[in-house]
Amino acid sequence: MRNFLKIADGIATKSLLTSIYRQPDLWQADDFLRRFPQGPFGETDTIYLRFQDHVQCATDDEVELYKQNKLAGHDLHECPWRPEVERLPEARAHILQLMSASGATRLGRCMINRIVPGGRIFPHADSPWHAEYWDRYHIVLQSAPGNNFRCGDENVWMREGEVWWFQNAIEHEVVNNSDDDRIHLIVDLRFS
Repeated sequence: MRNFLKIADGIATKSLLTSIYRQPDLWQADDFLRRFPQGPFGETDTIYLRFQDHVQCATDDEVELYKQNKLAGHDLHECPWRPEVERLPEARAHILQLMSASGATRLGRCMINRIVPGGRIFPHADSPWHAEYWDRYHIVLQSAPGNNFRCGDENVWMREGEVWWFQNAIEHEVVNNSDDDRIHLIVDLRFS
């Protein structure tokens, strides 16, 4: 089985990228992943468009219950829209278009990640409770030669305007050895 699959290219991303560059404060709105203890995202900036609110303020015991989807009144996988999406309507349009075109039945986490030149996402595999439920897609907004995305034993350079699925349950990492920011819109979809 392949760890990466390019599912589209030629997606018009310039208007979303321009909107992001015009609002640099969006990168500072929330640093949850960057602060996550021993997490792989210490060198990554993120704009959260959809994310689980309750996980961010949970105790360790509550997180374990979330992972088992047994905390009363909460669905671990529910990801509400965040206020940042109102400032990036182009992102919502890309997300909903991907969901519709793919036939997905549920929309999960959606975020925009930036890795600056020389930065990286350190090797990790996504949690089984998440990776087994969702399929992970990347809509590439900006990526210059020198960006390497490794998943298992496969390496790819994802180019601007491409849409990729990848197997996030397998160890993966990203290294930006280019002279420009690497910016991806990440979308979790479920098919059931």
